[in-house]
Amino acid sequence: MAKVLEGPGMGLMKKWGINVPNYVVVTSVDELSRLGQANEWLKKSKLVAKAHEALGSRFKLGLVKIDLDFKAAEAATKEMIGRQVGSITVTQVIVSEMIPHKEEYYCAVKSTREGSEVLVANCGGIEVESNWERVKRLCLEIGQAPSPESLEKLSKEAGFSGPLAKKVAEFAGKMFACFDSEDAQYLEVNPVVLRAADEELVALDAVTLLDGDAKFRHPDWNFAFAAEFGRAYSKQELEVMAVDSKIKGSVKFIEIPGGDTAMLPAGGGASVYYSDAVVARGGKLANYAEYSGDPPDWAVEVLTEKVCSLPGIRNIIVGGAIANFTDVKKTFGGIINGFRKAKSEGKLKNVKIWVRRGGPREKEGLDAMRALKEEGFDINVFDRNTPLTDIVDKALQAK
Repeated sequence: MAKVLEGPGMGLMKKWGINVPNYVVVTSVDELSRLGQANEWLKKSKLVAKAHEALGSRFKLGLVKIDLDFKAAEAATKEMIGRQVGSITVTQVIVSEMIPHKEEYYCAVKSTREGSEVLVANCGGIEVESNWERVKRLCLEIGQAPSPESLEKLSKEAGFSGPLAKKVAEFAGKMFACFDSEDAQYLEVNPVVLRAADEELVALDAVTLLDGDAKFRHPDWNFAFAAEFGRAYSKQELEVMAVDSKIKGSVKFIEIPGGDTAMLPAGGGASVYYSDAVVARGGKLANYAEYSGDPPDWAVEVLTEKVCSLPGIRNIIVGGAIANFTDVKKTFGGIINGFRKAKSEGKLKNVKIWVRRGGPREKEGLDAMRALKEEGFDINVFDRNTPLTDIVDKALQAK
């Protein structure tokens, strides 16, 4: 699941016919000033300025300013850019037009085990949290799309009537189209407002969670995903994400500062299993990583290079269960190339490598790993007959 910040989320909704305020995302006051010369609405409208980061409680933190003219929006942008909030540095501000309105509503679409749900309420903003019983749901099976009639029925159940009930149903239909077409897992607008000028429904805010692994299907996803763990993605993490978006299969990489045990496991289940085993035995993880779904060897090589570049590591665990279809020799070829490149660059000094794997062509792959010993690598290789976590024990007990 990949979180998308408000600006790109608004852009996706606009693509599917949902009304959103005019907005710009800027990284400096100078950029906002230049955009003000090219966009008349920035000079004529009342504005809202918000820190464009994955932060909760922005209003309480003073990172949302409302009812601004352009000069005040410039001042708010200058105040926010560079501000440190915990481990996050504010690097972007979203400035949007303020939409005069009286009523606020709620609309969302989310994935479920059975398919999806469309949620609608005739209250919105902070009010919806304390009145959750007013949220009405339309449950859909996998592959099922809501009919206009079912959405209008849902709208009326939520308390809307007359022309507004039809407008809310149409808005929910566009939300579902966006959700379904953009490989979303969750899409929420809170609040949806009725614009006073023309009585059209407008999305004032967006929470957007996409299937990050579907990026290869969407060439117009030219935005970065937001980090979910309180800091921006590092350069190395972004580079692995870029590789991941282009390949069949998957490669993942997250840095954990201060650890000395690096992970290079095969498969999402094995990656969590090995990581838990390291922590349970008192080890310190230097990263989270995984390769799965039979990725190309060059992608695994890139991942390996990033793992070998982690500072202060003493062990690298290359672990996996018994693969069904991932070619062990091929993916190990990528890892071996990565190890050789790292060694040629002066890395892996005093680093022990621990390998345990099974699957198609495992003998050839494990033999190729064992051969690295002749090239000066401190490597220990085990086959499917060794319990998975034994190599964690061996790594953490080694001196």
